Amino acid sequence: MSGDRSVPAHPTARDRDRPFDPPPELAALHARGPVSRLRYPDGHLGWLVTGHEAARRVLADPRFSARSELKRVPVARPGTDPFYGSPALPGWLVDMDAPHHTRLRRQLMGWFTARRTRALAPRIERIVGDRLEAMAALGGRADLVEAFALPVPSMVICELLGVPYGERASFQRNSATLFRIDATAAEAAAAMAELDAFLTELARHRRRAPGEDLLSALAAGGELTTAEVAGVGALLLSAGHETTAGSLGLGTFALLCHPGEAARLADDPSLAGSAVEELLRYLTIFHFGVPRSPLEDVVLEGRTLRAGESVTVSLSAANRDPARFADPDRLDLARPASGHLAFGHGPHQCIGQHLARTEMRIAFPALFARFPGLKLAVPASEVPLGEDMGFYGVHRLPVAW
Repeated sequence: MSGDRSVPAHPTARDRDRPFDPPPELAALHARGPVSRLRYPDGHLGWLVTGHEAARRVLADPRFSARSELKRVPVARPGTDPFYGSPALPGWLVDMDAPHHTRLRRQLMGWFTARRTRALAPRIERIVGDRLEAMAALGGRADLVEAFALPVPSMVICELLGVPYGERASFQRNSATLFRIDATAAEAAAAMAELDAFLTELARHRRRAPGEDLLSALAAGGELTTAEVAGVGALLLSAGHETTAGSLGLGTFALLCHPGEAARLADDPSLAGSAVEELLRYLTIFHFGVPRSPLEDVVLEGRTLRAGESVTVSLSAANRDPARFADPDRLDLARPASGHLAFGHGPHQCIGQHLARTEMRIAFPALFARFPGLKLAVPASEVPLGEDMGFYGVHRLPVAW
């Protein structure tokens, strides 16, 4: 089997035919079945899960490990070399199984409940409004990523964590390096070291002089070590602004390329909830999927996945599974898209999902209300796509109004 060169490799974003659709190879693989063989960059054979129901089963099953020492990514990413294949960094709960994952997640859950996130909505509305006014002052043309999509989630996560927003240039640069597909192992390790040093010093400061923010609560609570507080902070800070910024930028691009859907949202802001769910499903910015490895032999959809084999759960393919979503390649803001897997599923489902949803539900209607004539300032083909990033999006989005 290892010599069978007919087994496909995972497609990359550069294999996309259209900017908002997953590579067509994923649909072709899914047509053969919800679980198929996949060749990884080092040549070994693992598995690709493309079916929605099969993906849910894997992500909810504790027999499939998320431990970093077992993880392999389906595309060549040298920047993961310092982190995968060895135990998780302190605080990086996404790379842990229970009970370590459970212990850390329990410390965070109260800060990310739907109720607590709703309480943040007025502050998020003010941040969104301020950024829109600053964007309007630019005089009719702007890069929406720089002016709006990136600063909104960056400000929100900074305030929640207690990170000075004035430090954004450093942490945004390091986060971007960590998520770059072509980052070298040395570049990624250096970015992580710099980010960790920054959060470690901040955690020590918060332990001495706590505020009302999340880092202060973790540092003063005494349940976590300083290294764990710093690691949790680095994880939430980097993923907390990169993912939502990507969703806001790419989501706006998609709406501008689907003017009928954009008009529906502008005419009826009550569509914001369903619009956000549909954009999350349709775009699925975590485009390479979720790595897992079975701790024992598991039969899935008639295939035996052996203990220790590499498994990639393709969230993009699962969210375009026609068995779960009718006409899945069509963007329909009124579609009941609940049940999508853009935030994952099971015990590792994104802890910040309520915060991200709230930011997007506020940001999209406010953007189109403030700029009813918003349009692309360049042809769609000239928008630079984030094909080189672990979170798919747009590097820049030139707009005019």
